[in-house]
Amino acid sequence: MNSEGQRKGKIMRLLEILFVSTKLGLTAFGGPVAHLGYYHEEYVKRRKWLDERTYADLVALCHFLPGPASSQVGMGIGIMRGGLLGGLFSFIGFTMPSAIALTLFAFLSKSMDLGQSGWLHGLKLVAVAIVAQAIWGMGQKLAPDRARVTIVALAATFALLWPTTLSQVAIIVASGLGGLWLYRQREFHANTEMVVTGPAIEKQAGTNLKTVEKKVTIAKWTAILFLVTFVSLLFLLPLIREAGITSYTLSLFDSFYRAGSLVFGGGHVVLPLLEREVIPNGWVSEEQFLSGYGATQAVPGPLFTFAVYLGAISGGWWGAVIALIAIFLPAFLLIAGTLPFWNTLRNMPRVQRALLGVNAAIVGILVAAFYDPIWTSAVLTPQDFVCAMFLFVMLAFWKLPPWIVVVAGAVIGQLISWLV
Repeated sequence: MNSEGQRKGKIMRLLEILFVSTKLGLTAFGGPVAHLGYYHEEYVKRRKWLDERTYADLVALCHFLPGPASSQVGMGIGIMRGGLLGGLFSFIGFTMPSAIALTLFAFLSKSMDLGQSGWLHGLKLVAVAIVAQAIWGMGQKLAPDRARVTIVALAATFALLWPTTLSQVAIIVASGLGGLWLYRQREFHANTEMVVTGPAIEKQAGTNLKTVEKKVTIAKWTAILFLVTFVSLLFLLPLIREAGITSYTLSLFDSFYRAGSLVFGGGHVVLPLLEREVIPNGWVSEEQFLSGYGATQAVPGPLFTFAVYLGAISGGWWGAVIALIAIFLPAFLLIAGTLPFWNTLRNMPRVQRALLGVNAAIVGILVAAFYDPIWTSAVLTPQDFVCAMFLFVMLAFWKLPPWIVVVAGAVIGQLISWLV
């Protein structure tokens, strides 16, 4: 095939990636686990872009990394199908439908007088239940022993008592070093499974995850550049803000970039990190935050697009664009940076030991954010506690979809406001 034919073939492949991912972005309701099911049906079974083993390996990798796992899987499939541009087109297609819908909702909600409605207080209690469920599940997987529970407690303590832009990064670094020291005697086998969360599809992952690497065309020096960029932004942006060299755009980018960099376990886990960034800074009111979260449950696509709504509320179209780029950039840098090195990285004992501490610290940071501002602003009366408790039971034990719990919380909150 001549160069002109190759160019046309590449363009057609990119357009195909964009079309298929957009279709999924318009129809993929149900959150991260459901998204992986949609991907499997479309990319593996129907289009056969990758086989079962490769898909399972990719899912394993994306649950190993921080960030929105389902979005990273989509980016990874796009990269394997069409290179870096394929990953970008896959991200655009899957993300843009919900991002546009939530931006429009943000502009609409600005003209609404939300006030102190009962249904909004109900959404606060839903947030309590959802974040409690996320922390409970993550804690069982990421802090199963005494040493990691201690890291959780210490991380939560420092996050509450030292609430600065630098604290989260410092806690992560200290916990990584703590993991290296505390688990210095632990032996890791080369084929140890590192996945800590995810759907049943992960169980199909092979013990030697080389199939992903074979399908990646990213040069290793390019991948290293992506990883260096990820780490540099994570550390330098808070330092610049602490030095007083700041602006709205820089502050917004830093807040959403850190939120996107420190989340393990899916979209709902990012809720307390975002709330702790946008409400104290005065970018978004508590009522606007909760109404947007409720709207996010009603649209397809990744839950991380909630950040787009928050950016639009605080800064219009410009804020929406900055929030969109900042929240998803860590995911893209990490997936593009680790795909060529996945098997090597996952088999390095020092990396594994450090991650034991880092993962526990993430749980501690979430515990701190769960207490303040989520719990302190929502659970004000015994009725609130009872409501939050039953919403938690609906999520954690009845296994109801989050959108049903959101609706139930809004209805219960409104009923309580009428009766009390």
